[in-house]
Order: sequence, then structure tokens, then C-alpha cells
Amino acid sequence: MRVLARKGSHTFQDFCVLVRDDQKADLIDGIIYMASPENTNANALFVWLTILLGSYIESLDLGQLFGSRVAFRLSNKESPEPDLAVVLKKRLHLIEGGFVNGRPDLAIEIVSPESVERDYVKKRRQYQKAGVPEYWIIDETEEKVTLLRLGSDGKYREERVRGGVLRSQVLPGFWIRPEWLRQRPRQKAMILEQILGRKT
Repeated sequence: MRVLARKGSHTFQDFCVLVRDDQKADLIDGIIYMASPENTNANALFVWLTILLGSYIESLDLGQLFGSRVAFRLSNKESPEPDLAVVLKKRLHLIEGGFVNGRPDLAIEIVSPESVERDYVKKRRQYQKAGVPEYWIIDETEEKVTLLRLGSDGKYREERVRGGVLRSQVLPGFWIRPEWLRQRPRQKAMILEQILGRKT
């Protein structure tokens, strides 16, 4: 991971100019973090999650799913590009030409070897401060899904797996089984049918 600036030196405007459209990066506390090229396992997981989430959101007309290189302007010094992010229908007016002018309703990060600290620590702090209601950390190496939900005190709390399932509150009725991360190949149509049918 390449760092482009010392703490606090870059603004959102700098971020838009310095980062190419084909390059994934994050602006965290004024520092630009450039992501390393994606490995094939992470890409396969990204595609699987995109199909699953995108199909669910479209089926129920809940909002819009964004992937990887869309920036969310949280402040002049904070602009992450989540691996996946959801903006609910009532907040679609925040979408501008090249970015979303505000926080996502749900953010998902897929952990890679170079992003462990950024995903578990820096982005957790960033998303919590911005009031992102749900933050999902998908860690394929550890075969773990961490679901963080914002409490009434503005702090994240980790939700426990219940009955083998993690359930979203932001996306009503959406749930996943962490064990699906171990499947090869990962099913899509069958899993989506289960979720939409509310069959656990």
C-alpha cells in the first residue's frame, strides 16, 4: 500500500485530482492510501457479493449498490472508496457526477493482506465517526464476517452470529451465513432464492 501524503495534508479536491479513475484509493484523515492490485480470490469474492447484494437490492427496490471506485465525501479530509456500499432510496439525492456527497448506509470492506489495519482500525473509526449505520468486514483469509452496527451512543458494536446467520438492519430481510465464504464455487442463484424466500 502506497501513502501519498503526511497526515492532514490533502483535501477532497486534491484526492479527486491525484487519484486516477482506474485507481482505488481512500482519503483518511487527509492521507491518501493507494490500494495494491486486487488478487484473484478477492476479486471472485467481490463479484459474488456484488451479484448477491445487487440482485437483492434491485428485487426489493431498496436503493443503489456501489462498487470499489466510488468515493463517498464524508468531509473535506475524509473520503473512502468502500469495496461495496449501499445508499438507500431515500438518500439517492446525495449522488453527484463523480462521487456521493455523504456517507453510505452500509459499507463493506474485503480484507486483503495489505489492508488489514486499514479495514479493521482506520476505516472502522472513519465510518463510525461519519455515522455509517452498518459496516461489514469480510475476511476471506480468516473465513470471518464482522458485522458492526452503530448504537444509539454513536459507537459500533459487533453483532453476533445467531443460528449461523448475520442479519442486516439496513437492508430488511438480508442475511448471510459466514460459512458461505468457504464454498467453492460459491452459489449465487440458490443463495439469493433462500434469502428472498426468508428460508434459513
